[in-house]
Amino acid sequence: MASMDREMILADFQACTGIENIDEAITLLEQNNWDLVAAINGVIPQENGILQTEFVSGETSQDPVYGPTSQPSSSSSSTSSAFCPIIPSRPIVERQPRMLNFRVEYRDRNVEVVVEDTNTVGAIKQILENELQIPISQMQLKGWKSTDVSDSTILRSLHLPKNNSLYVLTPDIAQPGSEGPATSQSSALPESLNQNFMLIITHREAQRDYSLNFPGTRTVQEVKRNIFDLTNIPVRHQIWEGWPVSAEDDTVALAAAGLSYPCHRLTVSKRPSPAQTREQSEECTDIHMVSDSEGDDFEDATEFGVDDGELFGMVSSGSKKSPMMPDDAENEGDALLQFTAEFSSRYGDCHPVFFIGSLEAAFQEAFYGKARDRKLLAIYLHHDDSVLTNVFCSQLLCAESIVSYLSQNFITWAWDMTREANRARFLSMCTRHFGSVVAQTIRTYKTDQFPLLLIIMGKRSSNEVLNVIQGNTTVDDLMMRLMNAMEIFAAQQQEDIRDEDEREARERVKREQDEAYRVSLEADRAKREAQEREIAEQVRQEQLRKEQEEEREAIRLSLEQSLPPEPREESTELVSKLRIRTPRGEFFERRFLASNRLQVVFDFVASKGFPRDEYKLLSTFPRRDVSQFDPTETLMEVKLYPQETLFLEAKE
Repeated sequence: MASMDREMILADFQACTGIENIDEAITLLEQNNWDLVAAINGVIPQENGILQTEFVSGETSQDPVYGPTSQPSSSSSSTSSAFCPIIPSRPIVERQPRMLNFRVEYRDRNVEVVVEDTNTVGAIKQILENELQIPISQMQLKGWKSTDVSDSTILRSLHLPKNNSLYVLTPDIAQPGSEGPATSQSSALPESLNQNFMLIITHREAQRDYSLNFPGTRTVQEVKRNIFDLTNIPVRHQIWEGWPVSAEDDTVALAAAGLSYPCHRLTVSKRPSPAQTREQSEECTDIHMVSDSEGDDFEDATEFGVDDGELFGMVSSGSKKSPMMPDDAENEGDALLQFTAEFSSRYGDCHPVFFIGSLEAAFQEAFYGKARDRKLLAIYLHHDDSVLTNVFCSQLLCAESIVSYLSQNFITWAWDMTREANRARFLSMCTRHFGSVVAQTIRTYKTDQFPLLLIIMGKRSSNEVLNVIQGNTTVDDLMMRLMNAMEIFAAQQQEDIRDEDEREARERVKREQDEAYRVSLEADRAKREAQEREIAEQVRQEQLRKEQEEEREAIRLSLEQSLPPEPREESTELVSKLRIRTPRGEFFERRFLASNRLQVVFDFVASKGFPRDEYKLLSTFPRRDVSQFDPTETLMEVKLYPQETLFLEAKE
């Protein structure tokens, strides 16, 4: 009964608000705890508590139908008329802006535009004018699901999905390099927009052909929705043959889809029910609710027997799915390897990069590096038994904007809380790292509130849990919370960077001072050692000089004592009188026997401190170097008789 009640609430909500996107409708209902009146009051403008007339009547704009038509399903018509006459007055809940992604194609370029749904179409054109350098006056923005779109149209009023594809036409601007008959696609496309395409569509099961005329401005999605009116085959269950490759995007206009003109043949058939598919295959596949970009009518969701659990992302009881994480993993790294592999197999390769390792290692990676390199830690807690898990993983956690933001600013670590053993293990880790209060808080969350995303910031004293994001959120709200956490973290990080820079500056100054002190000590030591070496050398030289002087004095005394006695003037022997001048200008005289050998004169001069090996003994007239004579010759033989004046000259 609970599942049927929610189906009815969802159908009533879509019928009254005109929101065709099922995911958006479910999100709005969950934000109001499935209170239908509160959810509608939060979406539809009111006057005095009564819905405006266009919503009360349940009338909505419908596209023109071409060819035979069938009556709408009874559930749709009954729902629209059964509910909406009067809504009790409640406070209006203002809707938060949604972020819309637009992929805009222009010739050979693709431009990504992200704006809030509170902006106008003209705001997108202004962004494209800067990106493409095309004046707004020459720009035509095509690909809208609604035909009544102007520059002042509010995006929220178009009830657009999260991701959209548009294309730009510039009829007044020629394609570069196009000449003569070889017209470019941009110049030919405006002509095609004004043409009508005949589509001959064969309904395979009914074996019936429909010949439908569509203007070139219609999109592929609009054709498919018209076929739903004709064949009662919901868009999500339609299997088509014959569409060109360029028509794979349902938002493409027929004029740009590459159809044959003026007539193009297509075939449509009904997708087999999941029950039939399971009977034909041994493998059981998970049945997920898949909504197209337009959000088809809700009543076809249960057409093939899809139960309420499947509709909201739960796996049917007959399906077999590998566990995200084993109970008996030896370490956390092995468990996370299996978690990452299973997550990729379920939701694709576009998902956050999960840190492989223990929670302690994730802390080290996120919190304990340099301040500039630190990041926030995001802990994703998975639970297979929650109805929100599949939607959260596939549409939020795997959204490109979320994946990119997490990879740039967070270290993402994951854990599976499905099995009790893993749950207990994580709560133990949580108590150890965050304290018992945080662990007790997580313990109070019920299964249908999972999955959870914990945002952790490292601080000096302890790790702080900034936010706990539950599974019942939207991409925009998730991004807003992540950005709010980043603002808090950025402020703390800047403070940490300043502290770290100041600490490093102090340490650098201290190192420089220590180095300068060390260099000064080294210089003083070297100077002191040099002085000690100089003093030691002086002492050694002085000692050597003294020794040499003592040796010279000893030699002099020895020579002086060995000299023969000086002959007297009245001696009967021949006496030679020599007068010797020193280099300092002093004179000393002595008498020698003419028969004395020249060596006696040399010994005499040496005894006066002028050894022969250092000084030359020269005569004046004629100038002779007496020190070069044979010392065994007598004074008479060298003609130093009877008297002679000699002078000493130091050898060079």
